[in-house]
Amino acid sequence: MKKEKRDKHFIKKPIYPGGSRAMKAFIRKELKYPKEALENKIEGVVRVRYTIDKDGYVVKTKVLVHVGHGCDEEAERIVRLFKFHVPKNRKLKVHFHKTVNIRFKLPKKPTVKLVYEQKPAEKKKSTSYNYTINLGG
Repeated sequence: MKKEKRDKHFIKKPIYPGGSRAMKAFIRKELKYPKEALENKIEGVVRVRYTIDKDGYVVKTKVLVHVGHGCDEEAERIVRLFKFHVPKNRKLKVHFHKTVNIRFKLPKKPTVKLVYEQKPAEKKKSTSYNYTINLGG
């Protein structure tokens, strides 16, 4: 007679669909740099502790490491949008606590690339030239 294997962990932890890469991509997509932080050129990392309920929703957030200038509120707003998959835990209603770091980095200024081409005019006897200047990527 075979003995049933027990789960390694008594309580199964919530899983973000797609894993940590998907979570980071979600944060990058949803992050809106606060206007006040842009004006004051503020950068930094906000650490947020959050509580996940039995249904996978974030029910409580707390900023552990502050940056200020609207960054803390933006980090909390993003964390409240998370939705986790919570496996069944032996009919227990368990809340989970996790932390996440959200980096605020000023956007890079767009660079302008200047391309200069010199072409002789097509089969004319004049010595005029055409110039093309491309601005952008």
